[in-house]
Amino acid sequence: MKRTGRGVAMGLALMALVGLGACNRHALPRVAMSTSSVSLAARAPVAVPVVAPVVAPVMVPAVMPARFAETHPVDWPGRTPHAYPVHGIDVSRWQGRIDWHTARAHGVNFAFIKATEGADHSDPAFLDHWFGAGAAGVPRGAYHFYYFCRSAAEQAAWFIANVPRERGALPPVLDLEWNGESKTCPHRPDPATVRAEAATFLNIVGKHYDQQPIVYTTVDFWHDNELWRVAGMQPWLRAVTKHPAEAYPDAQSWAFWQYSGTGTIPGIPEKVDLNTFAGSEADWVRWVAGNAG
Repeated sequence: MKRTGRGVAMGLALMALVGLGACNRHALPRVAMSTSSVSLAARAPVAVPVVAPVVAPVMVPAVMPARFAETHPVDWPGRTPHAYPVHGIDVSRWQGRIDWHTARAHGVNFAFIKATEGADHSDPAFLDHWFGAGAAGVPRGAYHFYYFCRSAAEQAAWFIANVPRERGALPPVLDLEWNGESKTCPHRPDPATVRAEAATFLNIVGKHYDQQPIVYTTVDFWHDNELWRVAGMQPWLRAVTKHPAEAYPDAQSWAFWQYSGTGTIPGIPEKVDLNTFAGSEADWVRWVAGNAG
């Protein structure tokens, strides 16, 4: 959230004007005049200059090399996740209590943290993860798991009610995937409805945080709903056996790649999803500078 110094600047300017007037009363000789002889210019309100707020650039921590392991590593064909230098994680309550300083030292350069699901569920570990990652200097953003039996507007409002608008935060994420295990909402809307609801959520949340949101999705959901037709989002793509360029041939670009669900990292007691950013370290610095809140 941008902060303004306008109120402080106006107060300082008015104090300066009052002080100047006090000095002038003593410095200038008194001149007798009638009220009618005072010019209109003397009665005109004084214009107070407004000082524009100075917004400091977002500081991006140095990239730490990934020192992760996997319980089920993949023998990657072609370009592997390790060809990319900036790695991170996504977490929820199921990762337990995280030692963020240790995780950061082992190569966690960013984190996406589950905040909400549907229109009435919040992850009980969200704030602990949010403030813990922030204290350790890990750039982080929040994600919302979409529920197909509540409206996009309701879910956007719920996300906004639970996620702080904070300087330096990564863009908000909409997690779109089929949830076959749901006992309360097995509903699968048609592709046009999915895209329309996604666009509604992204528009509301994007305007609130003044950021271009990210959409996380899986191969089947991407193809079933032709998500490449959704405008105004940055793709975060799950592909655990092949490069996103092969798994998502319709995606013109991607920002993040989730390449494993079986990661093990010191400081994190449970298995964790592993991700990489799409570009170089220099690209990462530019991306954060242009996309962080």
